[in-house]
Amino acid sequence: MPAAMNRLSRLVRTRRRLVVVLWVVLLAASVPFASQQTKHLTSGGFEVPGTGSAEVDEQIKRFSGQSRETLGVVLQAKGGGEPQLAAAVDRVAAAATSIEHVELAPEAAQTAKEAAASQQVLVVPLPVDGVNDDILQAAEELREQLSIDEVVDGVQAYVVGQQALWAGMQELQQEQLEQAETAGFPLILMVLLGVFGTVIAALLPAALGVAAVIVTGAVIYLLSLSITMSVFVTNITTMLGIGVAVDYSLFVLSRYRDELDAGKDRAAALDTAMRTSGAAVVFSGLTVIVSLAGLFLLNAAAVHSLAIGAITVVAMSILGAVTLLPALIAFAGRRVEGRGLIVRSVVGAYRRIRPATPPAPGAPSFWERWTNAVMRRPAWSALLAGGLLIALTIPALSLNFGNGALRQFPPGHETREGFELASRQVPPGEAAPLMIVVEGSGPLAGEQAKLDAYTKTLEATEGVTRAEGPILSDDGQAALFRVVPAEDPEAPSSHALIKRLREEGGRGSGVAELGAVHVGGYSAQQLDIADLVSGSIWKLFLFVMVCSYLVLLVVLRSVILPLKAVVMNALTIGAAYGVMVMFFQYGWFDWTGYTALGYINVLTPPLLLAIIFGLSMDYEVFLLSRIKERFESTGDNRRAVAEGLQHSAKVISSAALIMVVVFGIFAMTGVPQVKEIGLGLSVAIALDATIVRLVLVPATMELMGDLNWWLPKWLDRILPHADFESDQVTEEERATAVV
Repeated sequence: MPAAMNRLSRLVRTRRRLVVVLWVVLLAASVPFASQQTKHLTSGGFEVPGTGSAEVDEQIKRFSGQSRETLGVVLQAKGGGEPQLAAAVDRVAAAATSIEHVELAPEAAQTAKEAAASQQVLVVPLPVDGVNDDILQAAEELREQLSIDEVVDGVQAYVVGQQALWAGMQELQQEQLEQAETAGFPLILMVLLGVFGTVIAALLPAALGVAAVIVTGAVIYLLSLSITMSVFVTNITTMLGIGVAVDYSLFVLSRYRDELDAGKDRAAALDTAMRTSGAAVVFSGLTVIVSLAGLFLLNAAAVHSLAIGAITVVAMSILGAVTLLPALIAFAGRRVEGRGLIVRSVVGAYRRIRPATPPAPGAPSFWERWTNAVMRRPAWSALLAGGLLIALTIPALSLNFGNGALRQFPPGHETREGFELASRQVPPGEAAPLMIVVEGSGPLAGEQAKLDAYTKTLEATEGVTRAEGPILSDDGQAALFRVVPAEDPEAPSSHALIKRLREEGGRGSGVAELGAVHVGGYSAQQLDIADLVSGSIWKLFLFVMVCSYLVLLVVLRSVILPLKAVVMNALTIGAAYGVMVMFFQYGWFDWTGYTALGYINVLTPPLLLAIIFGLSMDYEVFLLSRIKERFESTGDNRRAVAEGLQHSAKVISSAALIMVVVFGIFAMTGVPQVKEIGLGLSVAIALDATIVRLVLVPATMELMGDLNWWLPKWLDRILPHADFESDQVTEEERATAVV
């Protein structure tokens, strides 16, 4: 790989104008599509094949005019009276007429107008048909046509229903993404300016992050035309793309500047940076992609869409780091070197206030002193660091999976306010009733007694407000029942009701003798996806652990070091899970402004697991390969660790700081699900770059001694060689290098 990267570096450096032009063309073509990337995102993708909810979704097609979803409009008088409310009902009717998959029955409109004489809040039901995406589109159009953000003629309109929730969520996430980008980029640039010292050097990684996110946005739009892409994919890819692209740029640009400081000319320095850190970026990035590919082990389209988005943005970040970035470095020349006027002025002013004391000749550096302190008491250092991670992990043992949209809206948001108003007029469960299908083994026309008995059994079940049915299918071989829970579709009591109905299975009324009984609907689907993740996350955990071990086995050529690294990564993830539980499940830190939902969103743990294991490989490869290089040169384990830390700690700390800033911005500005991911990633990266890399790694390496580097001879013979940090270049390559 180093030789290939050396050739790529020369090609990019000598054809830098062509490379930049190609990227400009790519970005220009991507912008129109990226600007529409949320247009076809969906609330769907949570279907779990083989479950009761999936069976109901399939069976519902046998019942003409039936849908598992409902929509409605809440009209609240805000200064208006009966005439204004009646006029608002007419506006709803006109909107329903012009929008596909939704209608307003004349009887329902008349009932609403009559209620306007005595009520200040009206709930207008809108029967719908079609699949989830059709209903989501209808909800979006209703929100637009009814001007939900305005009070029209003294009446405020709210669109309610499960797909209306997701339509509101899509708008809210877009607003918060813009807030995160507005607040985030200045902070990222400040950190980069502090790290590199020049404005141009700070702008290059940021530009790469923007480019990766824009191209990924275009890919998301194009993919969403043909496959399911979740409404959460935009925030996740933006968060991950900016962090990873800046991270990879930092590694390459830092190595380039180090080589310049060592006396190399610009062409040689760039070739070396690409041959070493560039190769490490490619290898680490591919490892991140492999880790994210593990998400495909969870059989749900929403999870797959997040994996596709994350893989795409990481791939774009890798491509940009080894093509666009070196081309821009070659263009920038001396403007990415040294420190700029701003930083020199700040540093000069600080030194005038507090003059620096020059170190004594031969005095050890900070990182040498730190490493020696840790390695003098390795057992205590490992015990304290490991104990802290284990203590943070303990709350994760009670992690509870959940899902939903309603409780993620902040109090006072129009979408949440509309649902609260509707729940005072009609049972909250009306938003998404449970759907039960009895799939008969033959015609059910002669089994009316058992079907009616089942309706009565459902009505008598605890937690049920109303039961409707049976409705026979078009072929007469299936029966449909609608059950309205007492609580809203996302409430724990509604999930408990589903479990009871599935356990009972229609045996009390005798319908179980007629065929299979499937309990589905929105609430059942959310319960099924939670069960899928909680029951299958071990597969993902095993997959990423094995992949990480094999990658490090090749890079480090050691049996012990990769095993320790995997264990440390597992502790880091456990600690991140534990912190999330403290914030979002236990509610211990509600005073900070975070909203505790009582559970962790079902997509968060698997996504965090794949991302953290992948990202930790960057620091793992960067640090341990440096230590390995020094050990091979000196044969001294302690010296190798000290010198490896000294050469890599600054870059790792800077990269981690940037990651924490990026993820922390989303931890403060997103909806709870995005905040969970942002907080979890921030905590994991911070712990990984400090407790793990600076304490656990040197302490355990001291405890293991030369055993760190043990590799059976038979394995040494068959393992490929992957050397990223040593600067090896052949005479032929040096002779053909173009300056």
